[in-house]
Amino acid sequence: MSKIRVMIVDDHSLVREGLTALLKYHDDVEVVGEAADGREAISAAEKLSPDVILMDIAMPGLGGLEATLEIKKRNPDIKVLVLSQYDDREYVSRFLKANVSGYILKRAVGGELITAIRAVAKGESYLHSSIAAKVIDGYIGKTVEVSDPYESLTDREKQVLKLIAEGNTHKEIAEVLGISVKTAIAHHTNICDKLGIRSKAEIIKFAIQKGIIKI
Repeated sequence: MSKIRVMIVDDHSLVREGLTALLKYHDDVEVVGEAADGREAISAAEKLSPDVILMDIAMPGLGGLEATLEIKKRNPDIKVLVLSQYDDREYVSRFLKANVSGYILKRAVGGELITAIRAVAKGESYLHSSIAAKVIDGYIGKTVEVSDPYESLTDREKQVLKLIAEGNTHKEIAEVLGISVKTAIAHHTNICDKLGIRSKAEIIKFAIQKGIIKI
């Protein structure tokens, strides 16, 4: 039987090492690679084509959501399992819209992790119990569908938004995303137009309110 090929994405080396050590106890799983940020994750996923990616959320540069959008665009068959300390509904909703296969909490890692990996590798979905409850409550409590301006952004614009909010210049954004400075500026302009904001301070405020960046 072929092993489930797993890639671990987290900006903390101790977390990556701990997860690798934990998964070594399971004969049907093989850790084939690691990445410390979203940009590395995109590149590694392209080279390794893992079956499952364990994806952290909050990382410098490209975060977990922004990396997931790009990875799923390039290779829809790769399963992304979010492994995070954040359990608020806003985060979960955005990742589910990005077509991740599962979402579990770091505090619950143990037997649940291998169960989740096996489930998503088979094409199933897996949500930690508290996450599932929040998702259900969210749908039940939603009496009126309110348009979310964030969802009007393209995947690339969502990536640029996070990088702007973190204080990156257009040149730095271009280098991170592998685009021209002119294109980075154009994305910035489109973001402002779609969100109805004009200043970098307003972009930062929006990103904080939406949980795109943490302070």
